[in-house]
Amino acid sequence: MCRSLVYCSLAAPFLLATSAMAQTLNGSIGASVIQAPDYLGSDDDEARVLPDLNLRYGDQLYLNLRDGLGWNLYRQRNWTLSPFLGYQPGRDNTGDLSRFDEVDDSLTGGLRLSYQPAPWNLSLQAETPLSGDVDGYKLTLRAGWRGQPAPNWSAGIGPSLVYSSKAWTQSLFRVSDRDAARSGFSRYEPTDGYWRLGLSGNLNYRFAARWSVTGLAGITQLTGDAKDSPIVKNAGDATQGLAGMVLSYHF
Repeated sequence: MCRSLVYCSLAAPFLLATSAMAQTLNGSIGASVIQAPDYLGSDDDEARVLPDLNLRYGDQLYLNLRDGLGWNLYRQRNWTLSPFLGYQPGRDNTGDLSRFDEVDDSLTGGLRLSYQPAPWNLSLQAETPLSGDVDGYKLTLRAGWRGQPAPNWSAGIGPSLVYSSKAWTQSLFRVSDRDAARSGFSRYEPTDGYWRLGLSGNLNYRFAARWSVTGLAGITQLTGDAKDSPIVKNAGDATQGLAGMVLSYHF
């Protein structure tokens, strides 16, 4: 019932905003090739080919893979307050965790507060699952700098700090009695939330009026009860890297 109420409260503003605005759609669409761990905490990387979207409807609605579907409910100078719908990957029962139960992906709902004094961008967001097998809540603090080192070139870099609650940590890093019996791992039950520290950057080249290519890379570090889980300690790595390339068409 609680999830239904949260979902409705988030969905209503999007529907009202869409019907009320007669503005233009702009942004970019494209494709990306990403090399990343096959699950959070894994030491096995896999390559993924994914669609890439970065869309804006006027100055009210936005959609992209990092920030989800959001509505700029409040905008004042450099401040923006946005309810949003996001996505939390689960975990497949393949590879090192083939004897574990799957963790289904989750749709999340949340609220994001952003402060953008150019060339900086600071944001704080809170989100909670509305579906799937992940429970609890997650808080994310990001800081980013973006500049133009040369004509047709732009670059960005910034740190991030993520806190996942006890229930969220248990959803992704527990080893249940059933998992332990089938896999040989020790049973493990996280007793607290954990912090994840990150640093990411990107370099973009606009090689034509409507086309660009972007290289990106990032690294994160798991701590606490996530780092101590046998899923990470025995079969994975607390340090997670990511690299990729994105080809985008702008309109």
